[in-house]
Amino acid sequence: MTRPAPVRDDVWKSETLVANFLSGVRGGIPYAADQIEVMLRVVAAGGRPVRRFLDLGSGDGALAAAIMSRYPSAEPVLVDFSEPMMEAAQARLGGSTSAGAFVLADFGLRGWSRTVAEWAPFDLVVSGFAIHHQPDDGKRAVYREVFDLLAPGAFFVNVEHVRPATPWVERVADELMIDSIHAYHERTGTGKSREQVIRDHVHRPDKAANILTPVEDQCDWLREFGYEDVDCYFKVFELAVFGGRRPQE
Repeated sequence: MTRPAPVRDDVWKSETLVANFLSGVRGGIPYAADQIEVMLRVVAAGGRPVRRFLDLGSGDGALAAAIMSRYPSAEPVLVDFSEPMMEAAQARLGGSTSAGAFVLADFGLRGWSRTVAEWAPFDLVVSGFAIHHQPDDGKRAVYREVFDLLAPGAFFVNVEHVRPATPWVERVADELMIDSIHAYHERTGTGKSREQVIRDHVHRPDKAANILTPVEDQCDWLREFGYEDVDCYFKVFELAVFGGRRPQE
């Protein structure tokens, strides 16, 4: 397998970066609970039982844990290429489910879907802040392969970081992220000042791995590939929840 184009997301294989993200950023993502609630509402409104789902680019398993809390009998399949992230996901979910699978695989490689084909079709596929690390042709390839993994009527929901419309919107989004992360540090008592949060945000080592695309373009791609009920279900500046479902056959 070969990558469709060079990507810059290998930084997420760093144990230090992953530890810093999970301890200092993950809890400070603005409206994180609202994004997850919107994801779950879309899934519930679809009216399809969730017996088995795929969390693509699962990170520490935050989305999978939310789905398991709503559908405790569901079988999760988590895919990530970062061993430190996969270890964090196993620690989070390992005691909560006896079924499911943790698959170390890179969806930036063509044919990655073969690594999960034995569990397909899925009643749900989700992804959180992962696919934006791919160039546009890579994103499109992922959306095509996800479509083929879905059961008829099943949803794909992407909780994602998207390109802002203008530099002004980007500045407002950065301010929101900084304020939210700083508030998280104040709640958790880490003692990190707002100035430190600003420096960390501006010079974060994973910034170069972000390849952002407007959510409107990505919704158009989903429609092109045959998804139905496509929409951006939630958006605040650079944070979006969007997706669609495979038609009933």
